[in-house]
Amino acid sequence: MKRPGLDATDIRILSAVQQHGQLSKTKLAEIVNISPTPCWARLDRLKAAGFIRSYRAEIALDRVCDVTQVVVTVSLTHHRKTDFDRFEAFVRARDEFTDCIATGGGMDYVLRSVCPSLAAFQTLMEAMLDAELGVDRYMTYIVTRTVKTSQPNLLKLAGRGAP
Repeated sequence: MKRPGLDATDIRILSAVQQHGQLSKTKLAEIVNISPTPCWARLDRLKAAGFIRSYRAEIALDRVCDVTQVVVTVSLTHHRKTDFDRFEAFVRARDEFTDCIATGGGMDYVLRSVCPSLAAFQTLMEAMLDAELGVDRYMTYIVTRTVKTSQPNLLKLAGRGAP
Protein backbone atom coordinates (compact mmCIF):
# COMPACT_ATOMS: atom_id res chain seq x y z
CA MET A 1 0.00 0.00 0.00
CA LYS A 2 1.41 3.39 -0.97
CA ARG A 3 1.56 6.13 1.62
CA PRO A 4 0.59 9.61 0.53
CA GLY A 5 3.42 12.05 0.04
CA LEU A 6 6.14 9.54 -0.84
CA ASP A 7 7.39 9.31 -4.38
CA ALA A 8 9.88 6.87 -5.91
CA THR A 9 12.84 9.08 -4.96
CA ASP A 10 11.73 9.24 -1.32
CA ILE A 11 11.46 5.45 -1.26
CA ARG A 12 14.97 5.14 -2.75
CA ILE A 13 16.31 7.49 -0.07
CA LEU A 14 14.62 5.52 2.71
CA SER A 15 15.89 2.25 1.23
CA ALA A 16 19.47 3.57 1.03
CA VAL A 17 19.39 4.82 4.62
CA GLN A 18 17.85 1.55 5.79
CA GLN A 19 20.56 -0.45 4.05
CA HIS A 20 23.60 1.75 4.76
CA GLY A 21 22.73 3.88 7.81
CA GLN A 22 24.00 7.42 7.96
CA LEU A 23 25.71 8.46 4.75
CA SER A 24 27.42 11.59 3.56
CA LYS A 25 25.34 13.94 1.45
CA THR A 26 27.39 13.04 -1.63
CA LYS A 27 27.23 9.27 -1.15
CA LEU A 28 23.48 9.27 -0.50
CA ALA A 29 22.86 11.42 -3.57
CA GLU A 30 25.03 9.07 -5.63
CA ILE A 31 23.09 5.98 -4.48
CA VAL A 32 19.71 7.65 -5.05
CA ASN A 33 20.83 9.20 -8.35
CA ILE A 34 19.87 12.82 -7.70
CA SER A 35 22.00 15.86 -6.89
CA PRO A 36 23.17 16.32 -3.28
CA THR A 37 21.23 19.44 -2.24
CA PRO A 38 17.71 18.23 -3.15
CA CYS A 39 18.60 14.78 -1.82
CA TRP A 40 19.58 16.24 1.56
CA ALA A 41 16.45 18.41 1.63
CA ARG A 42 14.31 15.33 1.01
CA LEU A 43 16.16 13.42 3.73
CA ASP A 44 15.54 16.28 6.18
CA ARG A 45 11.83 16.27 5.26
CA LEU A 46 11.61 12.49 5.73
CA LYS A 47 13.28 12.76 9.15
CA ALA A 48 10.97 15.61 10.22
CA ALA A 49 7.92 13.63 9.09
CA GLY A 50 8.97 10.67 11.26
CA PHE A 51 9.81 8.19 8.50
CA ILE A 52 13.29 7.62 9.97
CA ARG A 53 13.18 6.66 13.63
CA SER A 54 16.89 6.25 14.30
CA TYR A 55 20.24 5.07 13.00
CA ARG A 56 21.82 1.94 14.46
CA ALA A 57 24.84 -0.24 14.05
CA GLU A 58 24.46 -4.00 13.86
CA ILE A 59 26.94 -5.36 16.41
CA ALA A 60 28.38 -8.87 16.14
CA LEU A 61 27.48 -9.88 19.71
CA ASP A 62 29.31 -13.19 19.43
CA ARG A 63 32.55 -11.23 18.88
CA VAL A 64 31.94 -9.06 21.96
CA CYS A 65 30.84 -11.58 24.58
CA ASP A 66 29.03 -14.85 25.19
CA VAL A 67 25.25 -14.51 25.15
CA THR A 68 22.22 -16.72 25.46
CA GLN A 69 19.35 -15.87 23.16
CA VAL A 70 15.89 -17.22 23.87
CA VAL A 71 12.62 -16.79 22.01
CA VAL A 72 9.64 -16.76 24.36
CA THR A 73 5.96 -17.04 23.50
CA VAL A 74 3.56 -15.72 26.12
CA SER A 75 -0.18 -16.09 26.58
CA LEU A 76 -1.97 -13.92 29.14
CA THR A 77 -4.81 -15.14 31.32
CA HIS A 78 -7.02 -12.13 30.60
CA HIS A 79 -7.21 -9.96 27.52
CA ARG A 80 -8.19 -6.56 28.82
CA LYS A 81 -6.34 -3.43 27.79
CA THR A 82 -4.96 -3.00 31.30
CA ASP A 83 -3.53 -6.55 31.20
CA PHE A 84 -1.77 -5.87 27.90
CA ASP A 85 -0.54 -2.46 29.10
CA ARG A 86 0.92 -3.92 32.31
CA PHE A 87 2.71 -6.73 30.47
CA GLU A 88 4.06 -4.42 27.76
CA ALA A 89 5.34 -1.91 30.35
CA PHE A 90 7.28 -4.71 32.03
CA VAL A 91 8.82 -5.81 28.73
CA ARG A 92 9.75 -2.24 27.76
CA ALA A 93 11.51 -1.74 31.10
CA ARG A 94 13.78 -4.79 30.68
CA ASP A 95 16.84 -4.42 28.45
CA GLU A 96 17.10 -8.19 28.13
CA PHE A 97 14.03 -8.20 25.88
CA THR A 98 15.20 -6.96 22.49
CA ASP A 99 12.04 -7.65 20.52
CA CYS A 100 8.39 -8.02 21.43
CA ILE A 101 5.52 -8.43 19.01
CA ALA A 102 1.86 -8.78 19.90
CA THR A 103 0.17 -11.54 17.92
CA GLY A 104 -3.28 -12.82 17.18
CA GLY A 105 -4.03 -16.50 17.53
CA GLY A 106 -2.80 -18.96 20.14
CA MET A 107 -0.17 -16.76 21.79
CA ASP A 108 -0.42 -13.10 22.73
CA TYR A 109 3.29 -12.19 22.43
CA VAL A 110 6.51 -13.40 20.90
CA LEU A 111 9.64 -12.02 22.58
CA ARG A 112 13.35 -12.31 21.96
CA SER A 113 15.71 -12.05 24.89
CA VAL A 114 19.47 -11.70 25.00
CA CYS A 115 21.09 -12.52 28.33
CA PRO A 116 24.67 -13.20 29.40
CA SER A 117 23.77 -16.74 30.50
CA LEU A 118 20.95 -19.23 30.84
CA ALA A 119 20.92 -18.50 34.59
CA ALA A 120 20.40 -14.79 33.85
CA PHE A 121 17.53 -15.69 31.51
CA GLN A 122 15.97 -17.81 34.26
CA THR A 123 16.22 -14.84 36.63
CA LEU A 124 14.47 -12.69 34.02
CA MET A 125 11.62 -15.19 33.69
CA GLU A 126 11.28 -15.45 37.47
CA ALA A 127 11.03 -11.65 37.64
CA MET A 128 8.34 -11.74 34.96
CA LEU A 129 6.32 -14.31 36.90
CA ASP A 130 6.89 -12.58 40.26
CA ALA A 131 5.56 -9.31 38.78
CA GLU A 132 2.10 -10.91 38.56
CA LEU A 133 1.51 -9.81 34.99
CA GLY A 134 -1.25 -12.31 34.37
CA VAL A 135 0.90 -14.77 32.40
CA ASP A 136 -1.17 -17.88 31.75
CA ARG A 137 1.60 -19.84 30.04
CA TYR A 138 4.86 -19.33 28.27
CA MET A 139 7.14 -21.44 26.11
CA THR A 140 10.87 -20.90 25.68
CA TYR A 141 13.03 -21.75 22.69
CA ILE A 142 16.82 -21.55 22.99
CA VAL A 143 18.37 -19.98 19.89
CA THR A 144 21.12 -22.27 18.63
CA ARG A 145 22.11 -20.11 15.65
CA THR A 146 20.76 -17.22 13.67
CA VAL A 147 20.02 -18.18 10.08
CA LYS A 148 18.81 -14.78 8.91
CA THR A 149 18.14 -11.39 10.36
CA SER A 150 17.42 -8.45 8.11
CA GLN A 151 15.22 -5.49 7.40
CA PRO A 152 12.41 -5.90 4.88
CA ASN A 153 13.15 -4.85 1.30
CA LEU A 154 11.53 -1.42 1.25
CA LEU A 155 11.63 -1.09 -2.54
CA LYS A 156 9.67 -4.34 -2.96
CA LEU A 157 7.21 -3.50 -0.19
CA ALA A 158 6.47 -0.10 -1.68
CA GLY A 159 6.07 -1.65 -5.15
CA ARG A 160 9.05 0.27 -6.55
CA GLY A 161 11.54 -2.55 -7.07
CA ALA A 162 12.00 -5.71 -9.04
CA PRO A 163 10.47 -8.87 -7.51
